[in-house]
Amino acid sequence: MKTSINVLAFLLAATTIVSCGSETKQEEKKDTIAAATTETAAPEATTTELVLAGNDQMKYSTNELKAVAGSPIKLTFKHIGTIGKEAMGHNVVILKPGTDAAAYAAKALEAKATDYIPASEAASVVAHTKLLGGGEEDVIEFTITEKGSYEYICTFPGHIGLMKGVLVVE
Repeated sequence: MKTSINVLAFLLAATTIVSCGSETKQEEKKDTIAAATTETAAPEATTTELVLAGNDQMKYSTNELKAVAGSPIKLTFKHIGTIGKEAMGHNVVILKPGTDAAAYAAKALEAKATDYIPASEAASVVAHTKLLGGGEEDVIEFTITEKGSYEYICTFPGHIGLMKGVLVVE
């Protein structure tokens, strides 16, 4: 009988030791998987910083900007003129591909209360700045995930004829 109790005690102790070792190995395995996941995580995308200016002659400083699909974009828009926004306001409205810029600008004429950004056309806009007067600037941040050409325009009445360009996303 004493032998049976000793064997039973031995088996119990052996089972406890084996299961503890198993838990330790499971924890080590989880740590290894977590470390591998951390090491293979994609690096954060670099922000593309763009600067665009508009002047009192109704011209943007460039008619082409470039960015990388999926990377954050930080656009600084500066009105480098001196005339106030009531007479010479400028903005930047980046339109989705396929949007008719002239039709959008025509609808913008009726949106003075919202700085010439028609709420009815929100689905056509990727991003936009505020309407600025001379000496003012605005910074917007956005991300475009799909490659393509995105037209940008100034929607202040009459400015689309001279103030337009393309944001090329590669």
